[in-house]
Amino acid sequence: MIGEVSGFRSAQSLAQETALSIAEQVDLFGDTKVSRPVTMAYQFPALTSEQKKELSEIAQCIVASGKGILAADESVGTMGSRLQRIKVENTEENRRQFREILFTVDDSISQSIGGVILFHETLYQKDSQGRLFRDILKEKGIVVGIKLDQGGAPLAGTNKETTIQGLDGLSQRCAQYKKDGANFGKWRAVLKIDNQCPSHLAIQENANTLARYASICQQNGLVPIVEPEVIADGDHDMEHCQYVTEKVLAAVYKALNDHHVYLEGTLLKPNMVTAGHASTKKYTPEQVAMATVTALYRTVPAAVPGICFLSGGMSEEDATLNLNAINLCPLPKPWKLSFSYGRALQASALAAWSGKAANKKATQEAFMKRALANCQAAKGQYVHTGSSGAASTQSLFTACYTY
Repeated sequence: MIGEVSGFRSAQSLAQETALSIAEQVDLFGDTKVSRPVTMAYQFPALTSEQKKELSEIAQCIVASGKGILAADESVGTMGSRLQRIKVENTEENRRQFREILFTVDDSISQSIGGVILFHETLYQKDSQGRLFRDILKEKGIVVGIKLDQGGAPLAGTNKETTIQGLDGLSQRCAQYKKDGANFGKWRAVLKIDNQCPSHLAIQENANTLARYASICQQNGLVPIVEPEVIADGDHDMEHCQYVTEKVLAAVYKALNDHHVYLEGTLLKPNMVTAGHASTKKYTPEQVAMATVTALYRTVPAAVPGICFLSGGMSEEDATLNLNAINLCPLPKPWKLSFSYGRALQASALAAWSGKAANKKATQEAFMKRALANCQAAKGQYVHTGSSGAASTQSLFTACYTY
């Protein structure tokens, strides 16, 4: 009995100390001056309050109501494969012309697109009038971002898994891109579902690399888009994808916390929870939505302002329908749930363009249509009419896809 009372007093004392700690932290933000709170979030804060405020405002601007991201960060090689589909030569001029058509659409595009991710080449390209693309986007109120990872590298001791390169010199690159007008970055880590995959090693290695990238971004004033993609290659079912997605996201947010990343100044770009592309099982958008939001609710802190899904090779229409169902899902959703689509925003536009200047209007109309559809889906207001063009319903899946 004496031991129990003694233990109770010890716990009570601890509770009082904790309450005092909390009170002192509250005083820190009020009028009362205290020399130092007993407990702090981090012993050596990496960011000032001004830096945090800027990062938070940028992130919230990108995912303001109904807004998402256009991923126009395709590398030269990836853009070449897309141009090949419409029988257009992969030259810098052709790449520039197509992007000019997208970036010079009506200013109302800013109601649907909050941010655009650019490739290094694109950040410094100009339109036919000599205006930098980045300036054109900013004039529309769209936030400019930049692809920062430098592709995958083999991860020894695994079943052909990879880690992502680009940490060397990243701080200097971030500083230069910030100076040149970028306000957010993107880093894609790839994990696959296969025999013994994703391995614990691959999950941990990619989570820590994403966290290190995010920390470096924030120190240089860029909002990091954290993209741990569980790719759709394989014949696994949706339940298996959900299990793996939860494991990956849990590891990523543990790493972000370990690296003292300011979550309010980040965005997440994950895969939706779907079956593998080769799976014979079919799932409705509502089933995809429930599995996806469940995985996110179990792993992603509410401090994250927005989750912008990648399309992962889905057709334009499927990507929109799934996003709409996700926003209608009855589970709690403390974050903005939006899009960061590349192929699923450009397929119809590319088909309409076909490399011909005369098709500019049709190309812009196709792009605007998909952007508006996803804006509506980000609000849970998209209505499928069945009148979509052929290009919008074609699968955009590419095995082992790289940007």
